[in-house]
Amino acid sequence: MTGTGTGVGKTISTAAIAALAAGQGQRVAVLKPAQTGVGPDEPGDLSDVLRLAGPVTTRELRRYPDPLSPEAAARLSGLPTLAPSEIAAAASDLDGDHDLTLIEGAGGLLVRFDADGATLADVAWSLGALVIIVAEAGLGTLNATALTAEVATKRGLTVAGVIIGSWPDEPDLAAVSNLRDLPVAAGAPLLGVLPAGLGTAGPEEFADRAKAGLSPWFGGEFDPECFVGRASAQK
Repeated sequence: MTGTGTGVGKTISTAAIAALAAGQGQRVAVLKPAQTGVGPDEPGDLSDVLRLAGPVTTRELRRYPDPLSPEAAARLSGLPTLAPSEIAAAASDLDGDHDLTLIEGAGGLLVRFDADGATLADVAWSLGALVIIVAEAGLGTLNATALTAEVATKRGLTVAGVIIGSWPDEPDLAAVSNLRDLPVAAGAPLLGVLPAGLGTAGPEEFADRAKAGLSPWFGGEFDPECFVGRASAQK
């Protein structure tokens, strides 16, 4: 799970996929290799996943207090960095006794974990994992999504699809237009559109809205053509 930037709804999208899979009886694990900008005793992204998706397995490998890239946060704090081999080993360990293992990156695909330039792309390549891009809805998202997809493809990765992580209550013309253009930019299908503010829902409502907002590929009911048609009719 990678985003086109920070604050695009990556954690909510991860939790939504986890909630649907767990609801189908799958054993689900969510791995957060590096959590930044959170103190030792503060709740991080995995706390949100547990609150929203229910009792799935979670694992965090590093935590850094400063809201920076993992490499920069490690350097500033003096804490050890994180190597792709460690992330891949943790993912493989989790995958051994789970039906689905989700890896949530920090920021975008090329955010650095260490001074050698290791990124989530390296982890995905080493595992042969599919990449899901979580993107914004509005202006500027097409370029960021296209860049992410192009880098992923050139590094031998397979982009499974794109999810809009936070769909506004009153979408503007750019957001509605991007519904058709994002799959082109990603070179992969639109696999979901999740409403803004979904992270405040209770577990039952969250599961229902996740089902409505995610593709049958995840066990949901989202139909991109129907959604595009409804959104276009409102403009």
